[in-house]
Amino acid sequence: MKEIAPGVFYCGLHDRNRKLFDQLVPLPQGTTYNSYLVEGAEKRALIDTMYEKLLGPYCDMIAARGAKIDYIVSNHAEPDHSGAIPTLLKTYPEAVVLCSPKCAENLVNMLGVDPSRIRAVADGEEVSLGGRTLKFIMAPWVHWPDTMFTHLVEDNFLFSCDYFGAHYTDNELFADCSENLAEAAKRYYSEIMMPFRGFCAKYLGLARAMNPKMILPSHGPVYDRPEFIMNLYAEWVSDKFARKVVMPYVSMYDNTRIMVDYLENALRSRGITVVRAELIGADEGEIAMQLIDAPCVVFGTSMVLTGPHPKSVYAAYLINILRPKLKYFGVIGSYGWGGSLSAPIEACFKLARPEKIPGVEVKGRPVGETFRALDEFAARIDEKISAL
Repeated sequence: MKEIAPGVFYCGLHDRNRKLFDQLVPLPQGTTYNSYLVEGAEKRALIDTMYEKLLGPYCDMIAARGAKIDYIVSNHAEPDHSGAIPTLLKTYPEAVVLCSPKCAENLVNMLGVDPSRIRAVADGEEVSLGGRTLKFIMAPWVHWPDTMFTHLVEDNFLFSCDYFGAHYTDNELFADCSENLAEAAKRYYSEIMMPFRGFCAKYLGLARAMNPKMILPSHGPVYDRPEFIMNLYAEWVSDKFARKVVMPYVSMYDNTRIMVDYLENALRSRGITVVRAELIGADEGEIAMQLIDAPCVVFGTSMVLTGPHPKSVYAAYLINILRPKLKYFGVIGSYGWGGSLSAPIEACFKLARPEKIPGVEVKGRPVGETFRALDEFAARIDEKISAL
């Protein structure tokens, strides 16, 4: 337990051994699960709790502080933040869970929490700890519908739950504001928050208006210089695009790779940055980060039976559910006897809905005619991006 300010303590734990989040998102550094203890003159509150797998050391840490817990604030019911609640309610029989109405429903359904131990709070509602006030701000869809923020009014501390978080396991309590942290926060935003960019922009405005002294998220460091993370979010949620094309590709017999190489050079000659990502062994987080400001994605794919390689379809599906501010996509690649490379990929885009720029599909190896078609494709991409 570390003191953040008089009567405000960090009770989080590091999990450097965790390799995936949601069995999907790579964690190069592992992650942290942040919990905070706030002590008033009369009452004490825990703000968010702990992942169940780290329950033992977490409960020992809370017990070592002594006395009772009056309130358990659950900003969000996902188990990495709420997993300790059932045990804490047994340990502290007078404790009451404070959360949004939707979170209350989730805690009952997901963790079996007794509804009589939960008090659903309203937007703007306040609870006094004695000389300290907790104010609750409903913030749905960053990133679940049950999310709320907690504002420690007198200290002007904003407990933002997953919003402004990062899977970052630096040993320092406060943010070092380094390039490494910025990249970790960007990766986190792209994987977790990007599907809700509009809501992120809304709550960024709310946070800026509060002008908090500190931002205390549920993953990563505490921001005692909150403008660092708010400025990054302002960049990421903006409508601005880079002159950039992301090219996830998979090539079975090098024919598609040759096409990718040629298109990359054709685009670069037009002043367009190209980010290639070979899908065999790719880090999905790296691709997601590049999508934040990319207006166009071009899939390079070989054909398997009569459709695109499954790795390409998976990439398209993942990009679709991440919902970047993507405007255009295209497909290039080589096939053996017949079928369609682009149609199954296009079918994946039910949410993102980028415009299709007709690409280049060639039977067998690429030849002179193929390269001329790729030059024309590069010109169409340049025209579209330049018009944004």
